[in-house]
Amino acid sequence: MDTKTRGQAYLKNVTSKLDAVEKAQADNIAKAGEMIAEAIANDRLVHVYGGGGHTVMMVCEMFFRAGGLACVNPIFGHDISPLCQALKYLEIERTTGYGACLIRYYDLKKDDLLIIFHNIGFNPTTIDAAEEAKKRGAKIIAVSSSDWVNNLPKDHKIRHPNGKHLFDYADLKIDDQNPYGDADYKVEGFDVPIAPTSTIVDSFIAHRMVIEATAAMTKRGIEPPIFRSANLPGGDEFNARMLKKYRDRVKDL
Repeated sequence: MDTKTRGQAYLKNVTSKLDAVEKAQADNIAKAGEMIAEAIANDRLVHVYGGGGHTVMMVCEMFFRAGGLACVNPIFGHDISPLCQALKYLEIERTTGYGACLIRYYDLKKDDLLIIFHNIGFNPTTIDAAEEAKKRGAKIIAVSSSDWVNNLPKDHKIRHPNGKHLFDYADLKIDDQNPYGDADYKVEGFDVPIAPTSTIVDSFIAHRMVIEATAAMTKRGIEPPIFRSANLPGGDEFNARMLKKYRDRVKDL
């Protein structure tokens, strides 16, 4: 297999997953858009959390992004991010209590909307955050994988002690169909799978939700609070109005 053939094989791997998610989850993504539009119609923030590891990148993907929502409140767990020492985050994301602490710090309230990304969905920082948010009456859109639900051993050490999955707390489930083990592409002559696709697929889902939310707001006659690129001429000036509205409410602006 040559370079072009490998490239086409991986491209097929990626696009097949995107196609599968779009076909299977389009209705749920549209519902997510309606939930986001409803939150914005009620002048609420859209809280976004990644339950550990590379799913934290989905928070970055939705926050302060050209073409993204200005009202996104990122729930950053810096200690569960690969940016803050990999082995440390791996241990912390398996420790109970941290996820609940983040929800308390960002002070989610009744009827707030929380989007949680975690394609595995069993680790304590995901489960504790979801449980604390539900205790407070928040609504949860959960983006995770049924393949992990169906295949992870019941006694695996990464599970929260209560044995629950992120989907157990969801008001709306979006199945990103992330394959068990994450990576599933193999190079000939090497048996360990490489080149995971979960970040690509979850980014697609994140932006699809924004697309549907924007469409839903437009139908309602609501101006979608969307940032333009700050790097375009006039970008800072365009964004200033929304920053004025949200700067005091979004902790990380």
